[in-house]
Amino acid sequence: MPQMRDNMGFLSNFTSKLPTFLLTGVPGLESAPAWISIPFCCLYTTALSGNCMILFIIVAQHSLHEPMYYFLSMLSATDLGLTVSTMSTTLRILWFHANEISLDLCIVQMFFLHGFTCVESGVLVAMAFDRYVAICNPLRYTMILTNSRIIQLGFLVIIRTVVLIVPVLLLLKPVSFCKVNILSHSYCYHPDVIKLACSDTRANSICGLVGLILTTGVDIPCIVLSYILIVRSVLTIASSEERHKVFITCVSHIGAVAIFYIPLFSLSMVHRYGRSAPKVVHSMMANVFLLLPPVLNPIIYSIKTKQIRKAILSLLLAK
Repeated sequence: MPQMRDNMGFLSNFTSKLPTFLLTGVPGLESAPAWISIPFCCLYTTALSGNCMILFIIVAQHSLHEPMYYFLSMLSATDLGLTVSTMSTTLRILWFHANEISLDLCIVQMFFLHGFTCVESGVLVAMAFDRYVAICNPLRYTMILTNSRIIQLGFLVIIRTVVLIVPVLLLLKPVSFCKVNILSHSYCYHPDVIKLACSDTRANSICGLVGLILTTGVDIPCIVLSYILIVRSVLTIASSEERHKVFITCVSHIGAVAIFYIPLFSLSMVHRYGRSAPKVVHSMMANVFLLLPPVLNPIIYSIKTKQIRKAILSLLLAK
C-alpha cells in the first residue's frame, strides 16, 4: 500500500507538470449538433479554395511572374497556413466535442498561428514597399525588386518570425498553470494561455511586448510611411484620371491591411481590457481574426486586380 501511494503521488506530480487546456467552441452551443459546423466548414472551404486558386494562377500564368504577384502568392500561402493551423482544433470541437489539448500541442499550434500572423504582417509591409516603388519610381521597378531581392525579403520575414516567436513560446514551458485551464477560443492564443498561469509571468509579458513592438510596432509605421510617400507622389500628377488609376492599384492592398490589422487589434483589446465582456464576444472576435483575412483576401484581389480576374475567367472558360 505505501508503495502504491508513492506511485500514485509520483503520477500526480508528473501529470501536474503536463497541464492540459480546455478549448472553447461557440459559447452557448457546446451541446449543439454537428450541423452547427456547416458555416465554419463553408468559410474554411472558401479560404482554402480561394488561396489555392490564387497560388495556382500565379504559378501557371507566366504573365503574372512579376514582383507584385510574387508578394500576393506569399500572402495567399500565409493565409493558407493561418487557416490550416487552427482548422483541426476548431472542427474537432464542433464535430466531436473534443476540446482537450496538451501544453506541448498548444505551443506547437501557437508557433504556427503567431508565426503565420507575424509573416503576414511582414508580407503586407513588403507589398506596401512594392506599391511605393511601382508608383514613385516606376522606371527602376524591375531593377529594385529583382527575383533575388524578393527571395531575400521572404527569408528576412521568416527569420524575424522565428527569432521573435520561439523565445516567447519556450518561456511557457517552465510556467505553472492552475487546475482549471479553460481557454476562451477554439485554438491556443498566447495572451489567452498566459493569463491562466499561476506563477510569475513577467518575463513572458516583457518578451511578448518586445515581439509585438518589433512586428506590428514596426510594420504599421512602415506601411503608413509608404502610403504617405505614395499620396505625395500622386498629388503631383496633373490629371485626375491618372490619379484615380494610380489609387485603384492600391485599393486591394489597403483592403488586405484593413481586414488583417483591425481584427488583430480588436482581439488584443478584448483580451487586455474586456475581461468582463461576454464569452461570445471573445469567441466572435477570435473567429473574425482567424477567418476574415484568408476568406476575403482572394475575393478582394480577384475583383480588384484586373490581371487576376482575367486569369480566373480564362481558366474557368477553358474548363
